[in-house]
Amino acid sequence: MNIDDLFKVPKLPQKRKLPDNPSPELLKKMKMDDVNGKQRAATVEEVPDQEDVDMDRDFAPGGDADYFVEEDDEGRFFGGGLTSEQKEILNIFDNADTPQDDPDALNITNIRRLLLRFERAVNKNQDQRSKYPDDPTKFIDSEADLDSAIKSLLPLAQAPVLAYPELVKSGTVTLLIGLLSHENADIVIDVVEVIHELTDEDVGNEGEEDEDEERTAEEALKLLIEGLLENSILELLVDNLTRLNEAEESDRQGVFHILGTFENILGFSPELSTQLVAKTNILPWLLTRIQSKTHEENRGYAAELLSILLQNNKANRLEFGKKDGVETILKVLSNYRKKDPVDADETEFMENMFDTLCSALSEPEVKVLFLTAEGPDLMVLMMKEKLQARSRAIKTLDHAMSGTSGTASCEAFVSAGGLKTLFAAFMNKLSAKKQKSNAPPPASEDTSHILGILSSLFSNLPSDSPARIRLLAKFVEGTYEKVDKLLEIRDSATMRLKLVEAEIEAEKNALIADGEEIGTDEEDTWYLRRVDGGLYTLQTVDYICAWVAMEDDGIRGHLIQMLDRKNLSIQDIITTLKLFYGNVDEEPDPPDAGSTGEERAPSQKEILASLIVALDPSIV
Repeated sequence: MNIDDLFKVPKLPQKRKLPDNPSPELLKKMKMDDVNGKQRAATVEEVPDQEDVDMDRDFAPGGDADYFVEEDDEGRFFGGGLTSEQKEILNIFDNADTPQDDPDALNITNIRRLLLRFERAVNKNQDQRSKYPDDPTKFIDSEADLDSAIKSLLPLAQAPVLAYPELVKSGTVTLLIGLLSHENADIVIDVVEVIHELTDEDVGNEGEEDEDEERTAEEALKLLIEGLLENSILELLVDNLTRLNEAEESDRQGVFHILGTFENILGFSPELSTQLVAKTNILPWLLTRIQSKTHEENRGYAAELLSILLQNNKANRLEFGKKDGVETILKVLSNYRKKDPVDADETEFMENMFDTLCSALSEPEVKVLFLTAEGPDLMVLMMKEKLQARSRAIKTLDHAMSGTSGTASCEAFVSAGGLKTLFAAFMNKLSAKKQKSNAPPPASEDTSHILGILSSLFSNLPSDSPARIRLLAKFVEGTYEKVDKLLEIRDSATMRLKLVEAEIEAEKNALIADGEEIGTDEEDTWYLRRVDGGLYTLQTVDYICAWVAMEDDGIRGHLIQMLDRKNLSIQDIITTLKLFYGNVDEEPDPPDAGSTGEERAPSQKEILASLIVALDPSIV
């Protein structure tokens, strides 16, 4: 039967139309038929011949069984435009959605059948290749079967609870990992695609609402990842990164799947990032890959993975420094000093580069490398250009200059002319757009990092040094406009903090009314909410105000005058500093503290105590 002929019907039912007026010849013929018709008496029943039966069967255009069904009042036509045979076929398709026994369903029997087929395909291919190593025509068919068998494993990701234990128990994981060393790169690419799919953290969870089912799927994924790790999955995947040629589209996809597998595994077990860096050459490969002259998807993926590896991982950050990672990233970022990224993907790449650098700068050893590579100078240049990289450069400087280990970077920043650029950014409005709501806008990210830089400068620059004198002079010039700006930011932060305090107080009262005890966990959570809700900004502003008031009498007088206009006083700043002091942990002395003969730098807690006493001598 020709299916095309069967379904040659109108796409949509058409309303019937009145026929054209009959021609004179047709009227004459109709009249003659009428005369002849009267001469035929209906006394004998005629038996229709086969031709008449066929005509009756196709009595309507297209053989539509519903063609002459009466229309409704609005002229709509209820006919489907289909013959009975066509309707029967469509009913078969409609019934296909009815749950039935599917021979290809992912039950345990069919899963084992798939795994057995895969095992046989692997063994057959190995056998054919060993027998005829120099004659590809002898093993090409088995290679095609192997390719098909590998791809047939992809649906197993939809049934992790059933499939993953079988994958491990049957030895399929071992066979699969073994194929990462296959001579045919296409087979390797098939394998990494399957592993990428199987290790997706969302496997089997698309329609699950039951927490127990989701937990069971996570346990199955954990079992699979453990099986992969036992077979040296990390090392073999990294080895294939250098094997694949990204000039080829298929190989480029293979690299994408390898990077995706790393992301999946690290997303499930972040602690494995240390093992990945320590036992493989992933870090050198990533640092090389991000230096590509042209930007494309895998370059962006490499930058994202690099950022993930350095998050909250001291060992990886130090290794990053040893591999010249700081200098490499500064070289890449220098491309964005004079131009912006061309699209959203490249913007994300640039942000990942800055995030990686900021993570690494948490370590004092990396701050030294940043200074040696003239990182502060590059960041100051980026700030001057006012392109997209400007905000990220401010954030990077905040990380580089923080803590006692950031003292050298603070001095380099001032020497590079950073103060002028910093205060130009500081004096900009917090938000270019007016806020429609009455709620005060949060301090912009730039403003928060600028405050962090100012805080570090006051903490780290030596007393009476030229750099510190230049810093104080900035707060005097322009009739103390920088001090006024600080108080403006303080007002906004205070208003936001009051809203958060009201919410917390309501929650406290609700807990007390319910008879529940308020513990340290609740108090810690509320404190963090206060920090995010304006307390951090308030503490940093008051910390800076305390420094400038202590070091310059003119600034102190202006500050007291402006606070008085707001019905505030220096005592309000002291109250903030006391709260700040109570929530700062003591910094342990470095192992070699005092061994070099250099004076130990005061901790932030010690600085806060000194500032409180300086503002109010009655406090001892």
